[in-house]
Amino acid sequence: MSGTKPLTVVVVDDSLTTRALIAAALKRDPRVKVVGTAGTPFEARDLIIRQNPDVLTLDFEMPSMNGLQFLEKIMRLRPMPVVMVSGHLSSHQGLVEQALRMGAAEWYSKMALGSGEEPFAGLGDAIVRAATTKPPLPVSTGAVATAKVVCAPQTGTIVGIGASTGGVEALTEVLEHFPVTCPATVIVQHMPRQFSESFARRLDRIVKPDVRLAEEGDVLKPGTVYVASGGERHLRVRHGAKAGEYVCQLVAAPPTNGHRPSVDELFYSLATTVGKNAVGIILTGMECDGAQGLLAMRHAGASTIGQDRASSVIYGMPRAAFELGAVERQLPLSAIGPAILNLCERRSLETYP
Repeated sequence: MSGTKPLTVVVVDDSLTTRALIAAALKRDPRVKVVGTAGTPFEARDLIIRQNPDVLTLDFEMPSMNGLQFLEKIMRLRPMPVVMVSGHLSSHQGLVEQALRMGAAEWYSKMALGSGEEPFAGLGDAIVRAATTKPPLPVSTGAVATAKVVCAPQTGTIVGIGASTGGVEALTEVLEHFPVTCPATVIVQHMPRQFSESFARRLDRIVKPDVRLAEEGDVLKPGTVYVASGGERHLRVRHGAKAGEYVCQLVAAPPTNGHRPSVDELFYSLATTVGKNAVGIILTGMECDGAQGLLAMRHAGASTIGQDRASSVIYGMPRAAFELGAVERQLPLSAIGPAILNLCERRSLETYP
């Protein structure tokens, strides 16, 4: 979006009421301009041809052709930023993941309302993010039903994840998507030291990659998840002895943001050491630990993801990071695991032709 010119948007939803509510909400946002609404994919197709919009909002459930089928056609014939709009997350979790794999840039829940908010109050933010974020590489329609996202380990990508309240369950859901050959992943979860070891053992039993407590000097390897032990030391990542090698560094230093280990400490180290070859994720939690570090990662060229309000137990840490501009993409918890792997796969395709 250049200067102050608003983004043009076409709204696609089979409900006349929903289309009116979305149009009314976006009319209050000076960053966007609705140039047309459509109740069917066929109407939407004609509008896209006539208006050439910057962004499309697309409902999952429509007559004649569902949202995923239409999304596949858009990404194949006229790729553009698409915000998928869904109703209840519980009935659309699998669809969200498929849509993101197919190339959708954002997902927005019709239920995503905070206290006192008007309907679709946050949709404008999702549209702006979609317009400024490179969408993931789409998969062909034939692969949608059975697609498995795999990450090529040779990219050297390092994934860093920070979480607090609600993070135990959130991390489990994210890591359940990871294959045995997942990118090397480092995690800071706020918890007392006595629970860290049992948490790592539990994850190791549930998920496909190896999960272990991070030790000083551990070389970060694909297929392994390293969890910071609580209480005594921060977990940072530093360069190893070989080119392109990264290792765990445990640092006895005062708490940061009241926490040790601190998500900020991990993210700052990834920003300075790994740079654009890192992916940073901030999950549910209170207060603001990790926000500044995630911003540093984004400034260093890393891809960054924040958990959305609707799926967070506590929308504190993700909100602080989002409001700071540290979050490149805000996603529901169910979509974060696939999104991480897609980012790593895309880097593999870009780096290894």
